[in-house]
Amino acid sequence: MSVNGSSETELSVTTSAISMTLGVLSNTLALFILVKSYRRTRLKSKFFLLLANCLVITDLLGHLINGSLVFFVYSSNKKWKTFDPYHILCSLLGACMVFFGLSSLFLGSAMAVERCIGVTRPLFHSTAVASRHIKRLLGVTWLLSALVAVLPELLQRPYRVQHSRSWCFFHMEEPRDWLDVLLPLLFSMLGLLALLLSIVFNTLTSCILLHSRLHRKHHCRGTPYHSEMICQLLAIMLVSCVCWGPLLIHVIILSVQAKGEPAPASLLLVVRVATWNQILDPWVYILLRKAVLRKLFLSLYSCWGPRSHNLHRWKCRMRRGSIQSSHSDVRGRLAQ
Repeated sequence: MSVNGSSETELSVTTSAISMTLGVLSNTLALFILVKSYRRTRLKSKFFLLLANCLVITDLLGHLINGSLVFFVYSSNKKWKTFDPYHILCSLLGACMVFFGLSSLFLGSAMAVERCIGVTRPLFHSTAVASRHIKRLLGVTWLLSALVAVLPELLQRPYRVQHSRSWCFFHMEEPRDWLDVLLPLLFSMLGLLALLLSIVFNTLTSCILLHSRLHRKHHCRGTPYHSEMICQLLAIMLVSCVCWGPLLIHVIILSVQAKGEPAPASLLLVVRVATWNQILDPWVYILLRKAVLRKLFLSLYSCWGPRSHNLHRWKCRMRRGSIQSSHSDVRGRLAQ
């Protein structure tokens, strides 16, 4: 039995180390790409890229901190009474999971709202929205996430070690009172609200851009840039829904159960799925860029189809769109 336990511990430690390394490398690469784009991009895209940089930094820190704590728990054979007699590490792990999870969801919805305003109300976006507003929005986002994260400690409902003894979360088992039910419900409802906002605003923005493209409105000179950002936002929204949706719904179901049954093993599974959000998010910015998509399209076309006049026209259209965007950026800077 000790041999099996030792093998399971080694496997868990190895898995945690690989996952943490992959997440850190992915987010670091995405952050490098976004910072480089932020420095040379035009003014109207800087707000979106600022939010995107903050999202990647949040994912990076969340993956590094949570991964390190989980790695320590597994390497200590999950003996919480030995290495955490005062319940400090458990509270820290639970608060970090809630804080970084909500922060990622809130930042995704903030990016969706910012792009929707930039596409539907470009004049208002360029004149009324300033960098100080975005920084205040970031502050409110992180402050709200931190408040929800520390609320269990403030209300003397501390995080508890869960059934698998590898992580800490809200108190999900009996005996519970109304506060024990309210706290996980608040976490899940806020997360689902952020996902819903992302879906609504990304859908609205995508429909407007598609309508403009179909009707060939030439005054929409920023369409290539908008299209790239919307592709990234849609991908982030899809990743967040797939990764976080099951956990948020699962927590609601467990919270409103008539009888307080022990938290099932499936709760650990959906938590592991949620952690992949911080690994997959950066690959959206790494892969869904205009330059990468253009090279991919050209490579596939050269392998599977002959070079034709349509390909030449597509290249010319992409160059023309880049030139128009550059001229528009120069005019915008001169106007300021």
